[in-house]
Amino acid sequence: MGEKKDLFNSRFGLIAASLGMAIGAGNIWRFPRLAGQYGGAFLIPWLIFLFLWSIPLLMVEFSIGKNTRLGVIGSFRKIAGKRYTWMGVFVSVCTTAILFYYSVVTGWSLKFFVLSLSGDLFSLDYNTYWIQYTSSVYQPLFFHIVSAIIASAVIYKGVMNGIEKFSKIIVPALYILLIAAAVRAITLPGAGEGLYYYFHISWSDLSNYKIWLDGLSQSAWSTGAGWGLLLTYAVYSQKNVNVIETSFYAGIGNNIASIIAGLAIIPAVFALSGTTEAAQAALSSGNQGLAFITIPQIFSKMGGGIIFSIVFFLALFFAALSSLIAMLELAVRILIDFGINRKKSVIIMLSLIIMAGAPSAVSMDFFDNQDWVWGLGLLMSGFFFTIIATKMNEKQFPIKRNSLLFKTFFYFLLPFEFLSMLAWWLWQSVQWYPQDWWNPFETSSLGTCLLQWTIVLIISILLMKKINDLLEKNIG
Repeated sequence: MGEKKDLFNSRFGLIAASLGMAIGAGNIWRFPRLAGQYGGAFLIPWLIFLFLWSIPLLMVEFSIGKNTRLGVIGSFRKIAGKRYTWMGVFVSVCTTAILFYYSVVTGWSLKFFVLSLSGDLFSLDYNTYWIQYTSSVYQPLFFHIVSAIIASAVIYKGVMNGIEKFSKIIVPALYILLIAAAVRAITLPGAGEGLYYYFHISWSDLSNYKIWLDGLSQSAWSTGAGWGLLLTYAVYSQKNVNVIETSFYAGIGNNIASIIAGLAIIPAVFALSGTTEAAQAALSSGNQGLAFITIPQIFSKMGGGIIFSIVFFLALFFAALSSLIAMLELAVRILIDFGINRKKSVIIMLSLIIMAGAPSAVSMDFFDNQDWVWGLGLLMSGFFFTIIATKMNEKQFPIKRNSLLFKTFFYFLLPFEFLSMLAWWLWQSVQWYPQDWWNPFETSSLGTCLLQWTIVLIISILLMKKINDLLEKNIG
């Protein structure tokens, strides 16, 4: 009962935690890359799918967590019945697998913040250093472990004294840091061209189907919709919290953070790259390349670049850490449902993160493989939440099941979006490996996804009875 009484003490605390959950590294490195690739036209589909994919799923998550007061596995079982427990297991495994390598990303951000703070960042050959750093063992592993320990320390203190207090400080600080970086970027000589490129909409670009699929994918991954994270935080919400309002805050707040991050990066890249072509090439250097190679190079050319780099990498670290904490809490909440107290659950999960995240810390091939497999797995998770929504009763969801709005979203629109995204990304992988698309040992192949997903699904189904029995024993 003690765990159930550990609730968010204030509306602001819940909203701050929800924003921290949604705003992660993808807002700061993936969004500017895509906006840099497509220009202002990208903002249109990205914004549309906030309302056609992300916010509806966030509403489903929050409703489930608030009504069941259980973690992902227990809540799927309670809402839909024992036959659907395996779906909750898949969602949980998917997000937890991301947790294991996301602590590595958080560690990278922390490392580059330390480099900025020490003044050593601008003395590096960035391409060479990044290759050497990610190819080494001890440093990536060390910062991975430090990040996991910091996140665990927050979770260990509970919801009100840990997550809420942390979020009330870190999330406003994150926005302030991003705004400060954006102000500096847009005041650079030549930044106007970047601003124009960022917000100018070439309507003909919207005829490109890829911009729509990338906009949908970015919204799906960036907001955390379908991950089970907002569901987990909703377990600790007060009874009078409004589901629709909180879901909108999380989704819109996430998009605002992305736009500010774009303002901090795109104008600076244009101002300091010399030509539009050079700026576009810099922005297209990949997520990790943009954050840890291109951006330091850009900062080194500007006046006050050291201060700018400190602000940027601290913001990146805060964003990654707040999302890492939400993922960790998801796993801890599930263990609590299985009868393990919070402190023991945190210790168990910390040990698992350190061990299971180590391969991603020391091998970029392993990291990229896990990012590919479970990043796509999140699309499956979103589809499973769509299915569970159709099992909720009238009192559990703010939109009536028999309404045209509900039927349009959950029986047609969301399934269509899921199938479109999944089919596109899997087809992309076939194009990357035309001869070896089936090979499960290729980093980003169709075969590696199907193999790892199948293993998880088979284990989930085989263990379903034991999991249900254990939940029955502990939560009824």
